[in-house]
Amino acid sequence: MDISFQLTKKIHMERVRSVAIERTESKILDILAGPSTPAVVTEDEDDDGESASESKNVKSLQDIKSNTRAKFSGLFKSGLLDDQEIVVEVPAEYLDKSGNNPGQVFAMGNLDSSNVSPNMTSAVMNLFSGKGGKENKKRKKMKISDAKVLLEEIETDILLENVDLKAEALQRAEESGIVFLDEIDKICSAKDAYRSGADASAEGVQRDLLPLVEGTVINTKYGNVKTDYILFIGSGAFHQCKPADMLPELQGRLPIRVELSALTEENLYQILTEPEANLVVQQKQLVGTEGVELVVEEDALREIARVAALLNKTVENIGARRLHTVMERIMEEISYDCAEMEEGSQVKVPKEMVEERLKDFIKNPDLSRYIL
Repeated sequence: MDISFQLTKKIHMERVRSVAIERTESKILDILAGPSTPAVVTEDEDDDGESASESKNVKSLQDIKSNTRAKFSGLFKSGLLDDQEIVVEVPAEYLDKSGNNPGQVFAMGNLDSSNVSPNMTSAVMNLFSGKGGKENKKRKKMKISDAKVLLEEIETDILLENVDLKAEALQRAEESGIVFLDEIDKICSAKDAYRSGADASAEGVQRDLLPLVEGTVINTKYGNVKTDYILFIGSGAFHQCKPADMLPELQGRLPIRVELSALTEENLYQILTEPEANLVVQQKQLVGTEGVELVVEEDALREIARVAALLNKTVENIGARRLHTVMERIMEEISYDCAEMEEGSQVKVPKEMVEERLKDFIKNPDLSRYIL
């Protein structure tokens, strides 16, 4: 439910983000150039023309103020004012740095403060502090870059006050929820194996899962969640047992079985290169802390994937984890040597280096079993 609530809140925050940004900009411009004033409606001109003259002066001042505000707006949007300091007035709970949780007032009842809006928290706190519900605000001097973040957060909370996030999150979880039960093979054992206390306990876990998978009502801090239409997916290696060793009742509630194929060389290459924070990027960042640039050639990446796939076939299939062990073996000497290199140096990892570092382990399966 926490994930569903956070996802729902994130979706609504994205919807109101543009409005929150506009309001934030308007507030900061009000501080920098003064609040914008509405246009003045001109009255009928008197005989002596005094009203027309006064109206003209007011309009001239409005034009000057409007031009000033427009200039500040351009500077604000370009980021040139980010380092300037301004004084902002915001609800006190947004500036509470003492470690006291403003939502602790809700601990007196069954309410949970984790999903209560700061504005509601402030109102309740002021009520108990004898301020008659009047909002407690504080003034703080900060940079415009920091004020933008803070004011945008406040405006977003204000815009989301009337949105029932909990109800929508409950509906989203009940209708589109997915529960992934990883390592489900760890709670079952082979039927012909000796049954120990741990096996009996694992069977108890299976029985506890039965009502959840079949459909029941779970009480959460966001409300009651029905699991009737939630999709349950279980996965496991099943090295020492089979899916048929699970309780028959649980097998019946997980009717669809899919056997996954082992990762191929191409799959391992994609895992090695496509993720945003892949192993190569991690190693580059690690070496970069010493001021050294790491360059891994394309042929070397292909060779790493090939060796990893080969070791998975000949030694033990540990999946993508094999890439980590192979990469560590290649980078072992480089990691130590780069500390003594001059800053700005470059280290290249060609295919030949990969072959040289791993040739002994490929030839000797017994050695690679313990090292890789």
